[in-house]
Amino acid sequence: MDLLNTLVDKGLRRELPTREEALAVLATSDDDVLDVVAAAGKVRRHWFGRRVKLNYLVNLKSGLCPEDCSYCSQRLGSSTGILKYTWLKPDEASKAAAAGLAGGAKRVCLVASGRGPTDRDVDRVAGTIKAIKERHEDVEVCACLGLLSDGQAERLREAGADAYNHNLNTSEGTYGDITTTHTYADRVDTVNKAHAAGLSACSGLIAGMGESDEDLVDVVFSLRELDPDSVPVNFLIPVEGTPLAKEWNLTPQRCLRILAMVRFVCPDVEVRIAGGREVHLRTMQPLALHLANSIFLGDYLTTEGQAGRADLEMIADAGFVVEGSDEVTLPQHRAEVQGGGCGSHAAEGAVCGSHGTEGAGCGSHAEAGCGSVCGSHEAVAVPAGEPRTDLVAVRRRGAGTDLAPNA
Repeated sequence: MDLLNTLVDKGLRRELPTREEALAVLATSDDDVLDVVAAAGKVRRHWFGRRVKLNYLVNLKSGLCPEDCSYCSQRLGSSTGILKYTWLKPDEASKAAAAGLAGGAKRVCLVASGRGPTDRDVDRVAGTIKAIKERHEDVEVCACLGLLSDGQAERLREAGADAYNHNLNTSEGTYGDITTTHTYADRVDTVNKAHAAGLSACSGLIAGMGESDEDLVDVVFSLRELDPDSVPVNFLIPVEGTPLAKEWNLTPQRCLRILAMVRFVCPDVEVRIAGGREVHLRTMQPLALHLANSIFLGDYLTTEGQAGRADLEMIADAGFVVEGSDEVTLPQHRAEVQGGGCGSHAAEGAVCGSHGTEGAGCGSHAEAGCGSVCGSHEAVAVPAGEPRTDLVAVRRRGAGTDLAPNA
């Protein structure tokens, strides 16, 4: 297929595809999906080999959010029955992080619901970062706390944060249909604040909210322009009790095409499969590893994920390897530009970061990005094309509970 050959060539040269080419990837048929995966896989392997970076979420503060993001179970007025708790103490967060690191995670993503942190909240997170790094010197720490005020990104950097996540989520043209309590421009501003402070920027999207192909291409092209080090791709988990609970628009093939389009537009960036992979990709998850070079391990913020052991087995069975803490994530040209940014710390022992997760300023979280399935669900026969509501389970273990996490 001439289109795919052209996109591979452009990806190897880091050349931006045209909008028409990106749209054409999304318009390919299910019969061609393996050809699309094979082509985008060449670009992925050129820049990242067969390495898979593991990331682990710690939900520092769950629920209690004043924002109205339609995809989110932690939103204002949510009736989803999720865990609700205020800030974890530093030692509690450090203990939660240790479980993911023991499972092979290279990065810990510290997430808190809410519009954005107060200065006191930044102090709290600084204490948590210190507690984690005292126990795990080489860990990468990414913060995801919502919209940042002036000076807060610099304070997080001084406290030891390596990255900051704030997703664009959807296109500027449709953003107001998803959220009304803050704007698309607010999100762009926070990503720019993270960049300016020397943090590794992480910003991604949520697919499956009823958007058009044009919306998906718009947001991915906007991300390319913002130039984050990592782009988490979330697939909406339509959780009951949220406004988007009936939006079951994704198939495994659609998800693969979206990931391929992101890889072609952002060829040398860490593309992370975030929330919803277990619900929407299901048994085709291993194919997605040929497109993305990063995943989350275990549970998400408010919903359960695939068992950590199953993730590791999937990676090995698909012929990939877990990226080590001493390996550089990003290609050399990006790591050098960052000067200690995402993945560039290996030889010097400096750390780096870049993740994503929810709230009014994070984005790899639950209902639209952090949700997923529980590895202990019994098999359920569901007709092809029917919503897999049986795969959505609210998290009841790990951070904020007395039960062991799923890592």
